[in-house]
Amino acid sequence: MGKMFIALVLFTLLFTAHGSASTGNFIIGVAPHTSARVIVEMYQPLRQYMEKALGVPVEIVTAPDFDSFARHGLAQDYDIAITTGHQARLLQVDAKYTPLLTYKADFKAVALVAAAGPITSAAQLKGKPVLGLSPTSLVTLWGLHWLKENKINSTTVKFVSASDSVAQLILSGEAAAGFTSQANYQKLTPEVRNQLRILAESKPMAGRVYVLNKRRAGDQKKIADLLWAFAATTEAKSYFDNNKLGGYRPLRNGELKEMDSFANEVRKIVKTPQK
Repeated sequence: MGKMFIALVLFTLLFTAHGSASTGNFIIGVAPHTSARVIVEMYQPLRQYMEKALGVPVEIVTAPDFDSFARHGLAQDYDIAITTGHQARLLQVDAKYTPLLTYKADFKAVALVAAAGPITSAAQLKGKPVLGLSPTSLVTLWGLHWLKENKINSTTVKFVSASDSVAQLILSGEAAAGFTSQANYQKLTPEVRNQLRILAESKPMAGRVYVLNKRRAGDQKKIADLLWAFAATTEAKSYFDNNKLGGYRPLRNGELKEMDSFANEVRKIVKTPQK
């Protein structure tokens, strides 16, 4: 199945998600941290397990970018949303989703530059283009804060759809640096990864968090139990190992509240009328 066809299917599913949920389908929305094709493949074991356990069709959907994903989450289009902590916090506060769990592996944002290039400090990015994934992605928001902390105010920020695009554009010389997650940097092919260097990295932040729609509140224990049961399967352990996620863990007290400042920035962006 071609990438364009998959993207079209996902686009169609995304905009029919609310209707599908009302007719009994269970919609799992995954934030677009990588390409649609990879997301569909990555979450097949979870989809198949949940579909069998729930006895209803389960769909994995994503969005063209993090901004759209947040808007659809706020519109109640997902039964479960899997997204980074700042958007999970937004959905918790503004749309009454219930946090369920996250991954054991630390989530960090990184600023990447070409290993053989001239950039060795933040100051050298002044006046040069840098890349982010979208205005509301956690790695981009961290990157913008990092630039501000380093008093880099004249840099142009461009947005692309995937971490592999960030890498290629840096290596082609079209950008001086780019922001992505440490996990996505590590998942680049060795050939590409070895041509890049981490200029800066964030402290650990709340990574991908599973949050449950308020319309499924009556099934919260059942669904949480199913996720923990899935984590014990061979398929889940392979998924955790392949993606260096370490398995599931409960959220720590106050962990999502720590994301309030980033969630506030997402709120401002997604609630601004679209042109």
